Amino acid sequence: MKALTNKAGKQILVVAAALGSFALVAVFSTRSPGSAQTVYAESPSRITMSADTLSFLEGMQKANRAVSAALLPSVVTLDVTETKTVENTPMDTNPWFFFGNPDNNGQDGETPQREFKSEGLGSGVIVRRDGKTWYLLTNHHVAGSATNITVRLDDGREFDGKLVGADERKDIALVSFESDATDIPVANLGDSDSVKTGDIVFAIGSPLGYMSSVTQGIVSAVGRDGGPNNNINDFIQTDAAINQGNSGGPLVNIYGEVVGINSWIASQSGGSQGLGFSIPINNVKKAIDDFIADGKIKYGWLGVSLVEADASTLTELSLTGRKGALASQVFANSPAAKGGILPGDFVIALNGHDVKTVDQLVRDVGDLPAGKSADFRVIRNGKETDLKVKIESRDESVVADYSKLWPGFIPYSLTDEVRTRLKLDAKQKGVVVANVWAKSPAAVMGLVAGDVIVKVNDKTVSDLPGFYSLLASAKGDVWFDVIREGQTVSTMRYKK
Repeated sequence: MKALTNKAGKQILVVAAALGSFALVAVFSTRSPGSAQTVYAESPSRITMSADTLSFLEGMQKANRAVSAALLPSVVTLDVTETKTVENTPMDTNPWFFFGNPDNNGQDGETPQREFKSEGLGSGVIVRRDGKTWYLLTNHHVAGSATNITVRLDDGREFDGKLVGADERKDIALVSFESDATDIPVANLGDSDSVKTGDIVFAIGSPLGYMSSVTQGIVSAVGRDGGPNNNINDFIQTDAAINQGNSGGPLVNIYGEVVGINSWIASQSGGSQGLGFSIPINNVKKAIDDFIADGKIKYGWLGVSLVEADASTLTELSLTGRKGALASQVFANSPAAKGGILPGDFVIALNGHDVKTVDQLVRDVGDLPAGKSADFRVIRNGKETDLKVKIESRDESVVADYSKLWPGFIPYSLTDEVRTRLKLDAKQKGVVVANVWAKSPAAVMGLVAGDVIVKVNDKTVSDLPGFYSLLASAKGDVWFDVIREGQTVSTMRYKK
């Protein structure tokens, strides 16, 4: 077979191959794939290119080298050990525990237990130095439960790490280590709000234990929701190869700035399939100071239960096409309650910025400082209303106290589909009860999922807006008339 001899054709192939490394390939060809000619190994052909082409390729290569050289010294590998305590079971395959622990044998009525250590590996990036103390960011799922941490630098130096703080909601953790060295660089943190789809990015870390690996791709999307374990972040999606072990490592832009912390992948095989997700660095900048000061993130608290309103709910509330977050429930004596937010309010803006999703509002409220007032704009009964709310510090014990969550369930529109499922008359009006929280006012009153509320304090409920309006105006004792299993019953009275 003949070797390729067309000089221009060779240059196009070379440039296309190089651009492919930047995930920016655009191949234009008039030939079919089957018409390509084969070059045999025994008849090599020297590929020549113009000075402009070579300069272009060398420039890209230098850029890759420069970003890698700048960031690799500040990216670390984390060897993590976690000690767990488990109860021994009769089917324990360890003979020692199968026959019982001689020091216990369960004679004192306690179940014999044993400890085991699990080891893991992840990545991190150094983001701050304070004297001899260096701080690095990683994921909560990498180091959040660690009992021992070893920090290994790109040049092989190792240090004992200490967990400074971790937060599961944002899947972020801060680890420190001590060193007299002065040659350990700190990474520059960029502005993740400026990241756009199509931007060139690098993922750096220790995938599958291969230290100091650099992969490159583009930003596939921004603002992705739906991370694992009820993570409240939005995410930067990238096709830069991310695998197990990359977690906690940085996502870097072409300026050598950290714009994200690599967190998880979507994969059917367990390996990279071009769907990697990074936590935007702006989401965790405040967390660094919080961890150092208090060992935890200090979240602002509003005191509402927010839901993404579905299409039927938006339609019934006359909010079709509007973006925001529905305050379905409000905690008693919370900042929201004190500030005048009511169940059924549709939050569309916070401090002058539009609310696009529930997760975004949760993040933005969480970043508000306790003791400061914030301006909320809500739609109530079809009208926009401005409310000023003084934010408080989030207390997990208060957040988990559903006895103060009013009304304690989520009301939904009574659609034709719901009427059919509940075997109701086609003209039946009201709202259907869903998601009743244990120990909440709704649970105490006796409401159960599937109840159809037809009256509030003896006043007829016609639709969802009408329900919220009656709920807001109800004073003192509150009770509901509901249809349940074809019967109309009244709930217990609840004093607000």
